Formats: sequence, structure tokens, C-alpha cells
Amino acid sequence: MTTVDVEFRYEGEPGAAVALALANAKDVYGIRRLSLNRVERTVRVEYDATRLNAATVGGLLKGAGLGIVEEVALIPEQPVAVDTAQ
Repeated sequence: MTTVDVEFRYEGEPGAAVALALANAKDVYGIRRLSLNRVERTVRVEYDATRLNAATVGGLLKGAGLGIVEEVALIPEQPVAVDTAQ
């Protein structure tokens, strides 16, 4: 098993029906953990990469009624070093 985290930004406030659908999404084989951050409006999912991929997880969240806007990079972009010694 290879566990991977993916994070998505969502819009809107998830209602009761979406919350129930997300709770049921935890029962999908390969989903290990799902957590919402309502302040940042993100959802992070830990999943088994031998069973699922980020696109499938995103589709699962959209199917649950969560308004996914974008995938959030978990590793910040690194600045490119400029060689000034010439």
C-alpha cells in the first residue's frame, strides 16, 4: 500500500447532505482519511495510490456534492536559484 495525500479547495458551505455523502465516501475502498478545513475551505484526503488517483478522488468529492475549485499543491513551489557568478 502506498498512501498519498491530496488537497482540494472548494467553494460554498457544505450542507448536511454533502456532509453525509462525504462521511460515506470514507467507506470507499482506498480512502483512508478525509478532513475538511472550513476556515481555508480545503479538504484533504489520504488515499491508497495503488487503488485510486487524485483525479478519481476529486471526482468522488464532486459526486458527493462538494464544489471543488482546484487541487492545492502540498509542496510549495521552490524559488529558482539564479547563478550570478559569471
